[in-house]
Amino acid sequence: MANPGKTKRIVLVSTDKSFVQKTRTAFASSEAVALVTVEKNVTELRGEIQEADCSAVIVDMDAAKLNEIEALQRITRRLERRAAIIVVTQEFNASAARILVQLQVADFLVKPLTTADLVRSCVRALEGPGREENTESQIYTFMPAAGGVGTTTLTLQTAFQLHHSVTRGSSTCVVDLNFQQGSCAEYLDLEPRFDINEIENQPERLDRQLLDVMLSKHASGLCVLAAPARPAEMRTFNADVVVRMLDLVSAYFDNVVIDMPRTWFPWTETVLLGSNKLYIVAEMTVPCLRHTQRLIQAVYETVGKEVKPNVIVNRFEQRLFESGIKRADVQAFLGEHFVGGISNNYKLVREAVDRGVPLHEIDPNANFVNDLRRIVLPDEVVAETRKKRSLFGLGKSLLRRAG
Repeated sequence: MANPGKTKRIVLVSTDKSFVQKTRTAFASSEAVALVTVEKNVTELRGEIQEADCSAVIVDMDAAKLNEIEALQRITRRLERRAAIIVVTQEFNASAARILVQLQVADFLVKPLTTADLVRSCVRALEGPGREENTESQIYTFMPAAGGVGTTTLTLQTAFQLHHSVTRGSSTCVVDLNFQQGSCAEYLDLEPRFDINEIENQPERLDRQLLDVMLSKHASGLCVLAAPARPAEMRTFNADVVVRMLDLVSAYFDNVVIDMPRTWFPWTETVLLGSNKLYIVAEMTVPCLRHTQRLIQAVYETVGKEVKPNVIVNRFEQRLFESGIKRADVQAFLGEHFVGGISNNYKLVREAVDRGVPLHEIDPNANFVNDLRRIVLPDEVVAETRKKRSLFGLGKSLLRRAG
């Protein structure tokens, strides 16, 4: 970010004189922040933000107006992530929220808001989520192609691999969006603590402090955001709740791994659009593979080409000289969307689930663990292979010299 010194500059763009005055008062006594006000509509800006050389921008706008959204898009492109953007808007709807998530703004607040909420948002944006600046959170979403294909197991094991990754950072959170019968917390013997009723009618109440209270924390440091399962309640939630939750989680973790329900909800499209990687979990049966094809098509019809569905085939078995589906059949079914299979290791998975521990804790070199790692962290696997080859080559060279 700009201004690496003690004082950081924040630009406020607003035509609301009352809001401008309240914001000036809120930051007046701060020696760490210098507030610069631009009393113009966002559509009237002509380089004032870039010239201010700021660390953060507060944009007061109407997110329901297309011309103002387009102006915000221009600002984000010009800033090239050199400054955090906080949007203040009159209206908070799913359509506007989806666009703001795509633009990856640091935060968005809804009027009327307290100056305390605005200051907290600015502080979070300036301090960052505790990782290197300009490092974006990576969101990995797992979606089942059918029931019982092992999506939760793959979600959790992926989260642990990212959590211990040397390239992706150590800050990881699992988000269980299966509000009716999710089991991410139970798989790790944790108490689900996310109380949706607490924020359902006021999603803007969810802040860092409340998030900390609702997170379940594993001994490894992995965090899980999961609500208590309620099998008898088939209900949905306002997309604003899910968007606010994911926006906040992604602001404070290097990696966010999402376990999606099989049912599509009004907020499913928003989650898919916000994902860096989308994995559809399938198994080696003809009905499941056919449904996977339909699911891939549904994703493209919903979000276009913004997100590519990658298919992982769980319980993958390749047996020679036996009838049944072969790897070539899977590739013919799925084409470029097939990114790999996970070996069938029922005994290992069953033991891990019953004990409430990650799979690698039982067997770090298990075929299941290595198969998934090759899919999720291919660069690390390649780097390790090169390192081993390099050491092997060095060993042979030393032996030749010794001989």
